[in-house]
Amino acid sequence: MSDHRAAIEYATTHVDDFLANLRSLVNIPSVSTSPEYETDMRRAADKVSELFTRVGLEHIQVLPTAGHPIVYADWLHAGPEKPTVLVYGHYDVQPADPLELWESAPFEPEVRGDFLFGRGASDMKGQVVAVLSALEAIRATDGSYPLNFRFLVEGEEEIGSPHLKPFIEAHREMLSCDISLNPDAGMVAADVPTLVYALRGLAFFELRIYGPEHDLHSGVFGGIVHNPAKALSEVIAGLHDANGTVTVPGFYDKVRPLSEEERAELARLPMDDGYYLAQTGAPRLWGEAGFTPTERIGARPTLEINGLLSGFTGNGTKTVLPAYAMAKFSTRLVADQQPDEIHQLFKEYFARIIPPTVRWELIYYGGGAACATDPHQPAALAMRAALEQAWGIRPVLKREGGSVPVVADIQKLLGADTVLPGFGLPDDRIHSPNERLHLPTWQKGIQALVYFFYRYADQEGN
Repeated sequence: MSDHRAAIEYATTHVDDFLANLRSLVNIPSVSTSPEYETDMRRAADKVSELFTRVGLEHIQVLPTAGHPIVYADWLHAGPEKPTVLVYGHYDVQPADPLELWESAPFEPEVRGDFLFGRGASDMKGQVVAVLSALEAIRATDGSYPLNFRFLVEGEEEIGSPHLKPFIEAHREMLSCDISLNPDAGMVAADVPTLVYALRGLAFFELRIYGPEHDLHSGVFGGIVHNPAKALSEVIAGLHDANGTVTVPGFYDKVRPLSEEERAELARLPMDDGYYLAQTGAPRLWGEAGFTPTERIGARPTLEINGLLSGFTGNGTKTVLPAYAMAKFSTRLVADQQPDEIHQLFKEYFARIIPPTVRWELIYYGGGAACATDPHQPAALAMRAALEQAWGIRPVLKREGGSVPVVADIQKLLGADTVLPGFGLPDDRIHSPNERLHLPTWQKGIQALVYFFYRYADQEGN
């Protein structure tokens, strides 16, 4: 393998410089949800461009979209025999509210102990800067890079990336790559290096049930009109059976069974019942029978009720029979399940089981496809070896319960798998007050990325 020792030494001795770069990015309130931060969004894009320049990337462009800009850069001098890595990231962050719960100003990053506190420190400005820091260490000691690189850093991930897919479709040649690197998956714990290899998809719905034309007096009309709140409750209660299985016919038809190898790898995760009870504060766990918690979250589709509304919900009493009831629910999907097909299954199911005593409407808000990557493909094997080299222990393989639609988009539109490491921790408080980044883990992550770039280049060159 290429001699990485000088780059690792550089990364170790220049941590303060890397941290200064990260603080300068966290300092910008790049909140994508609100128009009042539009100028700051552009400032953040320009700062990313500046950091690209620092590490010698070329063809740097801040490209407009119908929303916030996308920052592109590349470096393509490793030669055609070496693979091209497309690094994905985002520079936007969640709002900092409620501000009164922050112990320090959210956009004035502050180091306290082993942590850097600030909005975006972990999600995901810290991860973007980790990649750039690894590249700086390699360039400073080798003079060039062992791989070809393209970068795609967007400003709308926290609002669902509404303009990213059209951008990728319109720039397929510019973004062509052999593998994508998305360093935003996170770790199970500071001493448990983690590689995510599957992400669930999502489909979101709203079910509305209508009864009488207007709210009725429950004493005068109760017992002769089917209460929409009761009808909705009956429908919701029937969406799962006693084993926690979704009852909609066809829901599991395309679900890939877990192999024994996968079940063994997932069993290595230090995430048993006690872990989830501690994380949630729930009295007991619940879910589909026959599967462990980690299997349910990462490898099985699920259905959750996200919100309910009907009738009188204020203080005191009002004897009303409501005219309307509503439930918002979502499904997390696994590889091969398609959101549009799931939508059709729900429409057919509700048409069969909702009685004619009420009217109903199903609103489909859309969704994103799940994806499963190959944990044995060359880039994944190189990353697993790199994580083990940095931490000194074999990394765990994890299926993530959440959704990252860009991974499926890159897979579908560019034909490239994604490698999903990440150096954030479960208690980084992302999206919450006092978001933080564990700096010792972040520093090991930078070293792991150095190892990865060299290992992947050598592996592909053999």
